[in-house]
Amino acid sequence: MTRRAPRALGLGVVIASAVGLAGLAQPAGGNQAGGETATAPPSASPSPPQTPGAATPTPQPPEITPPPVTNQTTASVESISSNSAPAKPPPPKPPPPLPPAPAVPVRSPAAVMQALDKVTAETMRFAVPIGEPIRYKNLVFVVKACETTGLGAASPQASAYVVIDSAPLSSGGAAPPPPRQVFKGWMFANSPGLNPFQHPIYDAWLISCMAAAPPA
Repeated sequence: MTRRAPRALGLGVVIASAVGLAGLAQPAGGNQAGGETATAPPSASPSPPQTPGAATPTPQPPEITPPPVTNQTTASVESISSNSAPAKPPPPKPPPPLPPAPAVPVRSPAAVMQALDKVTAETMRFAVPIGEPIRYKNLVFVVKACETTGLGAASPQASAYVVIDSAPLSSGGAAPPPPRQVFKGWMFANSPGLNPFQHPIYDAWLISCMAAAPPA
């Protein structure tokens, strides 16, 4: 009897604990079995139906445009400065540059000429003083003026006013024919073809102007 009493006591404790646990779990199970469901209180305003997957729009606050701010301080300073300080006149324009003065030609006392005999192919260079006649075979040269522009430059330009007469010499004791002018005009050393001397037998052109007269 003494050994069975503790066993019966322990078994009673186990049964009592099991009954207590069953009593605690019975209200939840009873509510479900009895069909009682908890109802949510009705909301103040029913929400509109939403499409599944659509984002709920968020209301945006209205935009407030601030009034334009005028810089009154700058305007007042500009008005004061414009009233107090007089406007400066524009600076005078510089005068246009003057054109370069034309080079003054330098006159020479003599000219250097060159003549060619087309028949014999003989060439001769000689000096002709201003105003003095110089003969070359049947030609007589008289230089009225000889001048040079750009003297001292890399390519000075010489020009001479020449008069050429055809005056053949007497032959066989017969009187020579009177001289005849065959050329009169300017000759240019750098451009001999500009006003050339044209003759069937002779040719002549200007070489340069001499700085000093040749000896007599």
